[in-house]
Amino acid sequence: MTGNLRILVTGFGPFPGAPFNPTIPLVERLTRLRRPALDDVAIATHIFDVAYATVDRELPQLLATHRPHALLMFGLAARTPWLRIETRARNAVTTIWPDLDGTRVGKGSIAGTADARAFGPHVFRLLRAARTTGIDARASRDAGSYLCNYLCWRAIEATYHHAGPRFAAFIHVPPLRRDGSARVPGGLTLEHLVDAGEAMLLETVKAARQASHSL
Repeated sequence: MTGNLRILVTGFGPFPGAPFNPTIPLVERLTRLRRPALDDVAIATHIFDVAYATVDRELPQLLATHRPHALLMFGLAARTPWLRIETRARNAVTTIWPDLDGTRVGKGSIAGTADARAFGPHVFRLLRAARTTGIDARASRDAGSYLCNYLCWRAIEATYHHAGPRFAAFIHVPPLRRDGSARVPGGLTLEHLVDAGEAMLLETVKAARQASHSL
């Protein structure tokens, strides 16, 4: 992965109750963007299987391989019709729903540390960027207790390391039909998500560039 700036963009695959995950085409579309602001940016992408062991194995591998300056992650919020920019990860994991591997966590917390970990003030820059595209985007303090929240926790954890990304962000998107159309009348479409995703990616690049200059 070459380039002055390195950004890792991730999504999730399907899971029980969500046979189609719109983060897959969203991430794919974002990798095809050609913008002057991205000329010196290397963008790597990855789709995680919805499994705890997969996240624990593949996230460190991705960070070691690509050494991204920033991590922009997307997940599906099946019951939310707007875009959710997560502001923190909760130290919580469901003991009810197994992952795709059939793993059911035996305790309700991820680690024996703080109740939550914050992404940082940069997420509000992404929120403003998403709103400039005219969509309904809102800040969220609850990323759930399934794999999205688990990845949030592990990603923030990675930013604590000297060699890790400078910052991370997680965006929950609403469900779509397979053709990219909205699931509800007047709802968000894939094109809406791509526009907002582009705005947030460009803001991520800007923030990463500023962070690099401050070192």
